[in-house]
Amino acid sequence: MANQDWFDKDFYKILGVAKGATDAELKKVYRKLARQFHPDSNPGDAKAEAKFKEISEAYSVLSDSEQRKEYDAVRAMGGGARFTGGAGPNAGFPGGFPGGAGGGFEDVFSNLFGGGRGGNPFGGSFGPQPGADLSMTTTLNFIDGVKGTSIKVNIAGKEVSVNIPAGVSDGQKIKLRGKGQASPNGGPAGDLIINCTVKPHPVFTRDGDNIRVIVPVTFSEAVLGATILVPTLGGEPVKLKVVAGTPNGRVLRVKGRGVATAKHTGDLLATVEIAVPSHVNDKAKKALEQFESELPDEDPRADILLRAGLL
Repeated sequence: MANQDWFDKDFYKILGVAKGATDAELKKVYRKLARQFHPDSNPGDAKAEAKFKEISEAYSVLSDSEQRKEYDAVRAMGGGARFTGGAGPNAGFPGGFPGGAGGGFEDVFSNLFGGGRGGNPFGGSFGPQPGADLSMTTTLNFIDGVKGTSIKVNIAGKEVSVNIPAGVSDGQKIKLRGKGQASPNGGPAGDLIINCTVKPHPVFTRDGDNIRVIVPVTFSEAVLGATILVPTLGGEPVKLKVVAGTPNGRVLRVKGRGVATAKHTGDLLATVEIAVPSHVNDKAKKALEQFESELPDEDPRADILLRAGLL
């Protein structure tokens, strides 16, 4: 804007300050307005961009004491022309648009948006902006979470196939770069954030990359030893040897039957749980009593009572 047009622009009204506003008051008001209307905060909003330029022009004049005197004089004369020399890129703005020689505006803008003196005060805000990220939630069954799967999602009205990698756990977030909203002006697309909920399995649980399962064994199998069948996730059962004298809670490991990811494959961990029969007939009771009488006279709780200081 040529300086002779200053008469048509009420910079004090644009900034919402009194004519006698101090430098500190001007700076405070400008900071607030610049944050509100800066193009980075209003991507694609032409009105906000125009307002930002308007308040920037007003502040660039009023924050410079010499230009402010001349501006006030022009306004007081009723619009008498005031011409300035120079036809460079800043000629349209009194005293130079931010990034030129005008000091006060540029200093405030640097503090607000991190720009250096002499740099572009808009910080590249008119360049391509990335698209917005999109977020969605998907529910997977336990096996799909362990082994991976492919799901269909709707993005901007289009159905897109998305691969879920193996080893996803409940509550995990997956970021798919470039699968979000398209850029409004030629920049990169945003990301798609998938929040995964994994349903529990009736038999198996996750322990990192390991799969856990509780395997019941009979009292006789634990005492005498046995070979038992243990289920695996999505595969054939495997045979495990229970050695004689296996206590309750012992963990038997099956290598390589856990979660297989790109970096590591876990194991299947089978925890022995001795099953106590709920019904015992008279013959079985007599056999157990006979078995008990043949055992050494030892108290299995003696050690714990001793360590508790009760013996």
